[in-house]
This record gives sequence, structure tokens and C-alpha cells, in this order.
Amino acid sequence: MTPLISTEWLQRHLTDADLAVIDATWDMPDSGRTPHSDFLNAHIPGAVFADIDVIADTGNPLPHMLPAAADFAAAMSALGLDRSKRLVIYDDSPVRSAARMWWMFRAFGHARDRVHVLDGGLAAWKTAGAPLDTGAPAPARGSYEAEEPAGLVRTLDQMREIVSKQTAQIIDARSAPRFSGKAPEPRAGLRSGHMPGACNLPYAALYEESGHFKSPDALRQTLKDAGVDLDRPLVTTCGSGVTAAALSLALALLGRWDVPVYDGSWAEWGAQPDTPVT
Repeated sequence: MTPLISTEWLQRHLTDADLAVIDATWDMPDSGRTPHSDFLNAHIPGAVFADIDVIADTGNPLPHMLPAAADFAAAMSALGLDRSKRLVIYDDSPVRSAARMWWMFRAFGHARDRVHVLDGGLAAWKTAGAPLDTGAPAPARGSYEAEEPAGLVRTLDQMREIVSKQTAQIIDARSAPRFSGKAPEPRAGLRSGHMPGACNLPYAALYEESGHFKSPDALRQTLKDAGVDLDRPLVTTCGSGVTAAALSLALALLGRWDVPVYDGSWAEWGAQPDTPVT
């Protein structure tokens, strides 16, 4: 299976014993939204809620950084999950936060053919007239086992080397004004601009107006137009590691399953006194 699944597929398989559905809705702090409350009011039947601000290294001042493997395993076990489950992740967010949770599962070792994103998210589910549920689920505890993340994650030191030696092409998912430095960053204390050598592909360009991903051919053209060379090593970045995962998901749709996310992204890079900024 591809990383994306349709509402039609999910409706047919919603009661499969090995299926687990996860609402990973997250939005920018200034959005005024309360995603967990929205989940309690309406969610896909059987879904559990995963908050990337809670399932995170909460001792790190940077936003929603990856937690330790043991902490991720404990959080997923509390949601009733284990490594045998086929996971379908969705969101109801303009920043497509389901991709971040998809990437997190993959970083911690969940098999790539067992974790998927619902194309179009909750909006597509509602448009299809599919059923909704309310209230707080009470799943039986699972026994999730997480591996130490490595291959799909890049750190500040690794990004310094990538920028210095140009060993990978950096794709930045932020908006063009933020990338160019013409617009201020939404988080205080960050310099404006981008990493030297990076190319800009705002994550919104990956999607149709309906909220569904573009076709593989259209994605390939979008990447080409942004200057992305699919034959090179790649790494994705954004403001805080959320929309960068949408880029990595799009690349996986084109067969590039190996593209890591710079977890700290601009929240980290832009706050350093000595990182090069263009």
C-alpha cells in the first residue's frame, strides 16, 4: 500500500481487528483552536487522539521535539497501540499535522507499509458522509515497542555539516515570504531567512484545493519546479518540523522513503547566534 489511503478504503476496513485510527490534529498556537475538544465533539469512530505537543520531549524548549523512544512507546501503549497494528492517521488542520505523526511512527520503527495518512483528512471523511463519533475513547492498554530514531531524523549538528559540505539538498516547507526573510517568523527571537543552499517548496503546493494530495505526476512536476533534484540526498525542514513531514510524505509517494526531517527546523536554526542565514 502507498502512504495514503482513501476514505472509501477506510470505510471498508474501519472494523478490521488489526486497524487503529489516530487523530493527530495540531494547529499553530495562535490559531485559537482546541484540537482535543474538537476531537471529543466529532471524530472517526474508534479513533484515539495523539497530541504532538504532549507526545514530545517536553523538557526541550523547542516545540514538539521527538521524545525518547521509551516515552513514545509508553504514550502509544496508553493509546492501545502495538507494532502489529495497521495505523491510519488523519487530521483536521490547515498545516496537515497527520504527516508529522506519520513520520514519527516511521522514525520510531513502525513498518512503512503499516502506517498511512487519510488523504483529505477529516474534511474528506465528512464530505463522504461517513459516520462520526463523540466523546473520549477508552482503549485497552497496548504494548508498543519503539526503536531509537536515527535514519529519518536530522539534528542541528548534522544540519550544520549538510549546509557546510552540501551533502544533501535542503527543502524548506515554509511560505515564500518567510523563506526569503521578507516576512517575520511567528515565533519570537528568530532571525529571518533560510539556510544557505536550501530551496523553497511551501507545503500548501503539495495539495489540491480539496485538501487531497496532488497526483504523483503533479507532485513530481511541483518538486521539479521548486528545483528539487530527486536523484540527490534530500532533507526537509520548516518552522518547527510539522509541515516538513508533509514534504517527506510527498516524497515517499514518489518512492523516496528515505528523506529525513530536520526536527528542530527553523525554531532551532533561526535561534542560534552562529548558524549561517541567507
